Amino acid sequence: MQRTSFGDMACSIARTLDIAGEPWSPLILRDVWAGLTRFDDIQRDLKISRKVLAERLKWLVGHGVLEQRPYSERPVRHEYVLTAKGLELCDVLMVISAWGDRWTAGTAGPPVLQRHRACGRTTHPEIRCARCGEPMAAGDIDLEPGPGALPHPA
Repeated sequence: MQRTSFGDMACSIARTLDIAGEPWSPLILRDVWAGLTRFDDIQRDLKISRKVLAERLKWLVGHGVLEQRPYSERPVRHEYVLTAKGLELCDVLMVISAWGDRWTAGTAGPPVLQRHRACGRTTHPEIRCARCGEPMAAGDIDLEPGPGALPHPA
């Protein structure tokens, strides 16, 4: 099955989904972020086919989200680590996780807690305005064309 490409759309959401929107990619990133960096460990955790995992890892490395680092020479083996680009993408995963905790966790509660290293307390992500510091949500935002917007035909 051929994958639809969103990379050429004039939309930051579409371009991001082109890189990380395939369903296995966020789960692979989650595993690497959580410390599972070796192919076999990721494959065992996700129960994903080796072929699909190899393809997704190659894609994420090719887009600069992950990088390979050798950990064995005989045989040659690599682990996968988040790049700065990949670590920042994990910020998105934190927000997705908070949404899932609120809307899908049910009575069991969240499967994972997030502890902030700076204060030592468990917490959840919160989106704030970078200009004024106030909390913000989608209902607080007006969307306007940006400098990268394509002109609409008349």
